[in-house]
Amino acid sequence: MAQGEPVLVLSDTDSAEDLEEVEPSFSGITIELQDKESTSSDVISVDSLEEIMPTAPSSPNRDRIAHEVNENQRSIEEICICCGSFQIHTQHPLFHGGICTPCTENFLETFFLYDEDGFPSFCTICCSGKTLLMCDEPACNRCYCLECLDVLVSPGTAEKAKAMNTWLCFMCLPWSSNGLLKRKKRWRAKVKCFYNQEANHLEIYQPLSPWERKPINVLSLFDNITTEMKNLGFLGSSLGDGRLIYLDDVTNVLRTDVKGWGPFDFIFGSTPPVGNSYEHPPAWYFYQYHRVLQYGKPPESSQRPFFWMFVDNLVLETEDRETASRFFKTEAVTIHREHAETVQNAVILWSNIPSVKSKYSPSDLDLDLDLLAKDILKTRLFSQQPATLVRKFFLPLREYFKCFS
Repeated sequence: MAQGEPVLVLSDTDSAEDLEEVEPSFSGITIELQDKESTSSDVISVDSLEEIMPTAPSSPNRDRIAHEVNENQRSIEEICICCGSFQIHTQHPLFHGGICTPCTENFLETFFLYDEDGFPSFCTICCSGKTLLMCDEPACNRCYCLECLDVLVSPGTAEKAKAMNTWLCFMCLPWSSNGLLKRKKRWRAKVKCFYNQEANHLEIYQPLSPWERKPINVLSLFDNITTEMKNLGFLGSSLGDGRLIYLDDVTNVLRTDVKGWGPFDFIFGSTPPVGNSYEHPPAWYFYQYHRVLQYGKPPESSQRPFFWMFVDNLVLETEDRETASRFFKTEAVTIHREHAETVQNAVILWSNIPSVKSKYSPSDLDLDLDLLAKDILKTRLFSQQPATLVRKFFLPLREYFKCFS
């Protein structure tokens, strides 16, 4: 075995059922069987936890989880594994353990959120955390906070993980149990059920395992998002590595045309950027996008993941935006970009991509959009293509479609 190459250690308590949802590829990583006494593995698998504190707390907290389970014999399903509360609302969708009402709401709002750098914004377990450790499996997009590693696996786990050349997360390891952290079987289906039961404003498609994900087919109307999709890895360099069709005018496009070009997995559209010249009235772009969307989307009974997004770059009238919300059956979200405390641009978007509807996504500023549009028209310095502001909302599509980088 090459020096520095990670080793995956299977304990003699792991069963075939524990390996049920293991990702199929580990990019050349070797799996070896070793005795429990062996300590030479770069991957942490801890069978027992040290007692952290000797006395029961007056109020629960995360540092007490191991003590409550190991010493007080409390079931982990009776403890919120995100914060340590005993006030359980339901069960965590990914790992065995409870989750309280505030942490449930936080999970729903943050699970699909990504930063501009292309990585998840929050910890996969607690959907919080300041310092995050990223999984090194290429097909995995998940991060974990250092506190979750030390509290739920064992003290010192975070430092050991940071010292590794390659670290595989708890969703990618071939065994399901690591300390108190035990991955659920068929967790992707449980995530969908979790959202169906707990999220009043949001329905999601069941995430797909890496071997189920296929290259994405995109229809881009009025704004070419090829660059954004390539930079995010959705479009490769070879034939069959994803496909994008761009149309800047759909006046003569018929239903048979869209059916013949499809089926599409993602249909994107936008108004022209504010300050740019355009051939049609602003509302034309919305109405034409909606018409083509009806041609291209699958039947409502279909379980095939299908996503759409329409972006208004501050050119629609208020009445047209209200009409768009009625047609799309969802409220609009305003996103802005600022530099040196100056708002450079903003867009208004409608979409069924999960992260768009998070309460953390919309602008937290009280923007006068009409005034901002006039400023952009006057200066002509900050006008940008709509996709440059919303590209991070494409990232949750990685849970459903193949990436090539």
